[in-house]
Amino acid sequence: MPRVVSLLVLLLVLLILGAVFFQVMAQFLVPLFLAAVLVVIFKPLHESLQAQLPGRPRLVALCTSAAILLLVFVPTLLLGWKAYVECRSLAQFTQSEEERRELIEAVQLRGGRVLAWYEKTFGTPLDAKKLLEQAARRTGGLVLAGFEALFSVLVGSAIMMIAVYYFLVDGPSMVQAMMRLSPLDNAYERELLEKFASVSRAVVLATVLSAVVQGLLAGAGYYFALAPGAPLILLTALTMVMAIVPFVGAAAVWATTAVVVFCYQPVVVDGVEVRGDAFHAIALALYGATVVSNADNVVKPWVLHGQSNLHPLLALLSVLGGVQVLGPIGILVGPMLVAFVQTLLNMLNKELQSIEAAQLMSNAR
Repeated sequence: MPRVVSLLVLLLVLLILGAVFFQVMAQFLVPLFLAAVLVVIFKPLHESLQAQLPGRPRLVALCTSAAILLLVFVPTLLLGWKAYVECRSLAQFTQSEEERRELIEAVQLRGGRVLAWYEKTFGTPLDAKKLLEQAARRTGGLVLAGFEALFSVLVGSAIMMIAVYYFLVDGPSMVQAMMRLSPLDNAYERELLEKFASVSRAVVLATVLSAVVQGLLAGAGYYFALAPGAPLILLTALTMVMAIVPFVGAAAVWATTAVVVFCYQPVVVDGVEVRGDAFHAIALALYGATVVSNADNVVKPWVLHGQSNLHPLLALLSVLGGVQVLGPIGILVGPMLVAFVQTLLNMLNKELQSIEAAQLMSNAR
C-alpha cells in the first residue's frame, strides 16, 4: 500500500511539473519543431561531413548549422533586398515630378468632393482632422505590431539555429533517452521516428516543388503580360517565395502585378501611348487564378502521396486543415498528424492481432 501511495504522489508531482514545464516551453515549440525538421532534412549533409571529419562531432555540427543558415536565410535576405531595390527604382520610374504633382492635385480634388458629398448626405461636416488622427493611430499600431512580429521571428530563428546545433551534437543520445523513458515498444518508437523523417522530407519537398512550379508558371504569364524590360526574374522569384506563405500564396505577387499592369503599364491605342493595359492585366489575373494558384492543389497531394503514402485526398485536407487550425506551421504538422494516426492505428491493429492469437493458443491448450 505505501508503494502505491508513493507512486500516485510521484505521478501527481510529475503531472504538475509537466504542466508548468509545458507552459514555459510552449512559446519555443515551433522553433524546436522546425529545428528537428531541418536536422532530418539535412541529415545526409551531416553524415557526409561526419565521414570527412571523424571524431569531431561539435565541429561537424557547427559546419552543418552554418551550411543550413547559408542555404536557408541568405537567399531570403538577398531576395528581399533585391525586391526593395527594384520596387524603389520602379516607383521612381513611374512617378516623375509632374506626375506626382498631378496625383496630389487629383487626391485633393477628390478629397474635397468626398467631404462635400458626406456633408450633403448626412447633414454634418466630416471632421477630416479627426479622421486623419485615427488613421495615424491605426498606422502606428500596425507599425508597432510589424516590429513586434519581426522581433519574434528573429528570436525564433536564433533559437531554432541553436537547437539545430545541439540536436546535431546530442540528437542520438536524446532519442535514446526518450526511448528508455517511453512505455512503447522500441520497434514502434523506431517506426514513429522513421515516419517523422519520411513525412518531414515529403512535406518540405512538396512545399518547395509546389512553390517552384507556381513560380515558373507565373513567370510564363509575366513574360507575355509585361512590357519589355520588366523585372521578370525578380517577380518569378518573389512568386516562388510567396507561394510558400499560407493564406497569402502566389496571388500576392501576380494579383499585385496585374493591378500595376492595369493602372500603369504603357500601351499604344490608336497610335497614342496611354497608361494602363486592361487586356493583359485581365488575362494575367485570369491565368493566375485558374492555373498558377491551383497548381498547389495538384503538386502537394501528388508528392505527399508518392513520398509518404498518404492518400491524395487526405494529403490535401491535412495541409488545408493544418494551416487553418495551426497557422503556417500546419503545413508540416497537418500531414504529420495524419501519418502518425495511420501508423498508430497499424500498431494497435498488430497488438490486437497478437492478443487474439495468444487467446486462441490458450484456448487450444
